[in-house]
Amino acid sequence: MKEQEPISIVCVCDNHYAILLAALLKSIEANHKTREKIDVYVVEDGFTGKNKNKVSNSVKSDVISIIWLPMKDCLPKGAKVPVDKSSLPLNIYTRLYIPQFIPKGIKKVIFLDVDMIVLEDISVLWHTDLGDNIVGAVQDQFIQIVSKWGGVSNYAELGIDADNKYFNAGLMVIDIEKWNEADITNKVINCIFENSALAQFQDQYGLNAVLAKVWYHLDPLWNRFAYSEEKRPFLIHFTGRKPIYKTYEFSEDYKSIFFEYLNQTEWKNFKPVGETKRYIKKLSNILEKFKKMI
Repeated sequence: MKEQEPISIVCVCDNHYAILLAALLKSIEANHKTREKIDVYVVEDGFTGKNKNKVSNSVKSDVISIIWLPMKDCLPKGAKVPVDKSSLPLNIYTRLYIPQFIPKGIKKVIFLDVDMIVLEDISVLWHTDLGDNIVGAVQDQFIQIVSKWGGVSNYAELGIDADNKYFNAGLMVIDIEKWNEADITNKVINCIFENSALAQFQDQYGLNAVLAKVWYHLDPLWNRFAYSEEKRPFLIHFTGRKPIYKTYEFSEDYKSIFFEYLNQTEWKNFKPVGETKRYIKKLSNILEKFKKMI
């Protein structure tokens, strides 16, 4: 019998959010029901050896294999990424290069932001049939359609209908072959550069502009924001303030679920902290972009 191919997941994470990555991976492991192995490719941005070990020791190696990829090795030589004025880290653009740095032979990957908790078996998502589409994703709860603020404001110019649904790029099931055949990476990067003044959420703007007609609409339960009211979504996405901070202000039930999994990791008994580290990280992100701008 031919051995099943492992489920391939990609995450991009800096050292500051190692704690979130550990909770995410633990939730995936805990809710995985099939015998399929899971390979998680972590594009690490400045991880310490200590935090790598803590993340690795937080999951069962016979269920999840972690492959660490330094971010500098995942961007093509000379690659240029758009630089905006937000406090979001530059590493968010790494997701656009996944089909170029993922090992050859892998035909599909699941991309996940690290500020997530998975409550359904990841194999269910993995085996979703995307049809002829290039990615599978969930309609963004906040922006919803391209013509809404934060979407694709020049939708008409790009030949997109005003009521075309807008997806959140924090979760994507990516068909690697179709992505590369359509040259999506270069199209998205070029789209962002050409329309930077119009893009509120730059990489997400580019993805929605380029993939507007070729993305599969996943069940909304696969990406529910932390202010949602569903009792048991398939995946919780902690957009905005994370539950590791004292100033977290969204669902307390979801916060409890987050800590249920975190307490099964090397960060067990962690207590929410103040804002100092968060602001230092945001300032660091802004300074890094400023250096590239000059």
